[in-house]
Amino acid sequence: MTSARLPALAALAATAAAVAVVGVVDPNEPGRYPVCPLLRHTGVLCPGCGGLRSVHALAHGDLPAALAANVLVVLALLVAAGWWLRWFALAGRPRRPTRTRRTPLLPLWCALGLVTVFTVVRNLPFGAAFAP
Repeated sequence: MTSARLPALAALAATAAAVAVVGVVDPNEPGRYPVCPLLRHTGVLCPGCGGLRSVHALAHGDLPAALAANVLVVLALLVAAGWWLRWFALAGRPRRPTRTRRTPLLPLWCALGLVTVFTVVRNLPFGAAFAP
């Protein structure tokens, strides 16, 4: 193992520790975690509302409950896992010289649009299935 993979392994260990804490400390019990400030003050569900419950359900292997709590968090975790696997696989490999290029903004705009649509839909009466 090369030392270039140590940051990826450290990120994995930190993520595993955070998931372990959420897996042990049940967010379904009141008073365990602070209430979302946006929900508390406006009654509007943010895109992250239900995220801790979703991670808790995933830590216990309950995918249907995780999807019911916050489907966006489950999708984001899948994307993050893919990025982490790519990072780990490419760590330590010699880099080919590349010409300077701009980072495409389309994936960022698509993600921002998805989060916005998810937030609006989950706060409308017909989007109650997306509410935690």
